[in-house]
Order: sequence, then structure tokens, then C-alpha cells
Amino acid sequence: MTIRLAFLIALMGFTGGLMVASFAGFREFIPGLLMGAWVTVQITVLAAILAVVAAMAAGLAKLSRIRVLRWIANIYVEIFRGTSALVQLFWLYFVLPHFGISLSAMTVAVVGLGLNVGAYGAEVVRGSIQAVAKGQYEAATALNMSRSLTMRRIIIPQAVAAMLPPWGNLFIELLKATALVSLITITDLTFRAYQLNQVTLRTVEIFTLVLVVYLALSLVITIGMRALERRVGADFGTGRVL
Repeated sequence: MTIRLAFLIALMGFTGGLMVASFAGFREFIPGLLMGAWVTVQITVLAAILAVVAAMAAGLAKLSRIRVLRWIANIYVEIFRGTSALVQLFWLYFVLPHFGISLSAMTVAVVGLGLNVGAYGAEVVRGSIQAVAKGQYEAATALNMSRSLTMRRIIIPQAVAAMLPPWGNLFIELLKATALVSLITITDLTFRAYQLNQVTLRTVEIFTLVLVVYLALSLVITIGMRALERRVGADFGTGRVL
């Protein structure tokens, strides 16, 4: 999907949503849903930042020569990949207070979803680094570069180009997973829609608008990641991203 096509789809979807709201006489729903969408965007952005940091740390740790670091990274990845994201949110929000640790709902949403996506991202990081040609390591060794310097200046920059496409998918999955935070009292887009539906019983109109908003947000992520892929691909001579 090209950036132009993605933008056209997003524009059509958003316009269609506005038409539904206008023709059905439910324009009063849009402000409330947009307020919920803003909360969803905040959670997505903050959780995405945490996910990237956690994924980079865990991915590099899995490749470390230090056994303890590999064990810690593997335990983290297996726990967060092997259990439900919803259960993780419930555990952080409802169980941690029994151990004297109380976190706000917003903090739980960001930490829970960020660490969950970061666990999947760790494998992306590890695989992308291992996919870099062995000749790059040999060239760095010939230049008498240390392992850490080799990773920082040669390997990771090239691995980033391979990481971007799967990270785009993970960010979209993260966006969709934010709907779960409505179950821990956060008034995100899904929660706002539920509240409006309970009051008005206009299910078709409300959830059609919600569908359009989620689609528009996911296309924004797609467009942004495609643009980043093009930039990184141009920097490393990997060609145009279609």
C-alpha cells in the first residue's frame, strides 16, 4: 500500500464517518468520541515508546554473552507472550495493590500494553540483528572495533531497516489492544462509545463511528511507518518501499 492510497482510504473512511453522523443526526456523539480517541492516542504513543525500549533491551539481552541477562530476557518474553494482555492488565491493576503497589489506571494501561508488545518486539529485534550479514561483523573486527561499538555503529542501524515493517504491525496491534483498557475504568474511545450507547441506544451509528476512528488511527500509523521505511531504505540503499 502506497502512502497516497493509504491517505485516500483514511480520507474516505473519515468522510464516510462524518456523513453517517450528519445524516443520522448524531453529530453530538463526535465530541465525546474524539475525547475518548485522544485518550486512546495517548496510551498508544506512550505504550509504543515503552514497547520499543523494552524490546531493544530484551532483544539485545537475548543475544548477550552474559547468561543471566539471557535468562531474564527469556523469562520476560515468555511471560508476556504466553499470557493474555487482558489478564496482565487485571493483574497489574487489581493484584499488585495486595502487595502494597498501587498504580493509576493510566499507568497500568501504558505499562501493561507496552511490556506486552515489547515482548513480541524483542523477537523482532533479535531476529533483525541476527539477519545482518556476517561480513559486517568480520569487517568491523578487521577494523579492530569492539563488540559494543560494532553493534552501535554498524549492526543496529542496518537491523533497524528490517525491524520497521513488523514494528508497524505491532503498533497497529497495540492500538487495537487499547480497547481493553476500558475494563480498568479508563474512558478511552471504546469506553466512551459504551457510555453513549447505554444512554442513547444508537448502537449502529455510535459503533460505526468508532470503527471509522480506529481505522483512521491505524492508517495514520501505516502512513507514518511507510514514510519511515522509505527514509531508512533510502539512507541504506535498500530501495523504494512499495
